[in-house]
Amino acid sequence: MTTLSLKTLSIKTAMAALVAGSLAMTAGGTAFARADGAGMDPAKFQQRLEKRVDKAFDGTTVTADQKKKVTEILQAAFGDMKGTHAKRAEVRKALQEAMSAPTIDPAKIEAIRTEQVKMMDDSSKRFTKALIDAGNVLNAEQRQAFFKAWNERKHGPRKG
Repeated sequence: MTTLSLKTLSIKTAMAALVAGSLAMTAGGTAFARADGAGMDPAKFQQRLEKRVDKAFDGTTVTADQKKKVTEILQAAFGDMKGTHAKRAEVRKALQEAMSAPTIDPAKIEAIRTEQVKMMDDSSKRFTKALIDAGNVLNAEQRQAFFKAWNERKHGPRKG
């Protein structure tokens, strides 16, 4: 292969990785983030989360104290991850600028990709910890019912 072909292949590989990373970040985002990184009103988000927790616990034997603890755990996790959404918008902007530059800088694009992967990993770790903490508040039967109901999509696809 010529040098030009290797460069083209590297750029195509980098672009494919960035597109895949962007899709994963979008799929892994939480319900309260808009595409521009701005979030919805925190009070409205809290109401939506409480409603979703109530719905997921409907028909289970959870106590009011358990419901309160699970809600607080999830609210804290989503609150902690809110900063990630603003950062995600900054990373998208940096990618747009890098790809719009007169010359493609593969090292810069790789740094952007690395940042995307780190953000995905950090968000995944934080949300997984919240799920574990919430799960530990419940007994096995309650936990199974909650997570089954939490993941049901009765009203179309989730936004977020």
